[in-house]
Amino acid sequence: MTGVGTRVRVLMSIAVLLAVAGAVVVGVRTLPERADGHASIATAPPTTNTTIATTTTEPPTTTTTAPAVRWPDLAAGPARAVVTGTGVVLAVLREEPDGTYVARTPCGGEATVRGTPITGAHVVLDPGHGGEEPGAVGAGGTLEKAVNLAIAQEAERQLEALGATVVLTRTADYRITLASRGAIATSLLPRVFVSIHHNAEPDESRVTPGAETYFQIASPESKRAAGLLHEELVEAFSPYEIRWAADFDAGAKYRPSSDGGDYYGILRRSAGVPAVLSEAAFISNPAEELLLADPAFQSVEARAITEAIVRFVTTDDPGSGYVTPYARTQPAGPGGGSGGCTDPPL
Repeated sequence: MTGVGTRVRVLMSIAVLLAVAGAVVVGVRTLPERADGHASIATAPPTTNTTIATTTTEPPTTTTTAPAVRWPDLAAGPARAVVTGTGVVLAVLREEPDGTYVARTPCGGEATVRGTPITGAHVVLDPGHGGEEPGAVGAGGTLEKAVNLAIAQEAERQLEALGATVVLTRTADYRITLASRGAIATSLLPRVFVSIHHNAEPDESRVTPGAETYFQIASPESKRAAGLLHEELVEAFSPYEIRWAADFDAGAKYRPSSDGGDYYGILRRSAGVPAVLSEAAFISNPAEELLLADPAFQSVEARAITEAIVRFVTTDDPGSGYVTPYARTQPAGPGGGSGGCTDPPL
């Protein structure tokens, strides 16, 4: 992969087999080797009508046999989060003697609920925006919040097929504050936390993907995860022959606040857990909007997230694509607070 340089090439072997009835079956198979020396967990990006290269090559038919992914053991203990009867995930504040849980609601309040307890997770995925906060909107009407959720759900499916325990901060189309998202992550203490977003307001267009990943300034592990995710996104998107939107400083980077800490609330609120804010593509670019609205491309992006997470957990790969960002004075988009927020049915 371009930019990897002399980093250690570790052959990651992973497999996902889908049963025709829609059930997911994890098995052992031979995996095609990618250009960067890592084994891929899936095939090459599916073709679309007009937006990707028309020339494809068949993957190699033989390589090493894939062992199962070895995820860290999850510690037993009290419930740290709970899934309510309506499927909403809440961070647990305390358990009551009657078996109910006092938990943090999506809008930041407290509620007493019953549900399925969660004691830990390997990965927490955060689909950005939701409810009355759509995020960026493409010229064709594609809503960022919907794309974020679809990709998070597909990445969840892929990771669970590899044996990971995965939790989503938002499981449907409802508002949830940055504080409540962060509370889920810091309660469950996953190996990595990825907040999934898609960008707007680029600086330029280019022939290469303009993927951005932001890391926590004080966390070397967050930085490594951001570099790995940037590598995988660029690798996954490069076969698509479109004009990509980008900022001048596209890459794996940070954004400091006035006090030198993390500017983005999702990274501040998840301090203590290696976190990455992913802005994988520009939904404001019509060519990229068409891709992002396509479930096949959503699966490609989800696969990149999955590959990056597996590499982060199972290798010492340092990541790449790190850049020094230019100073930004424009505030981030609105939303993420509790003002006017109404909790979904719990």
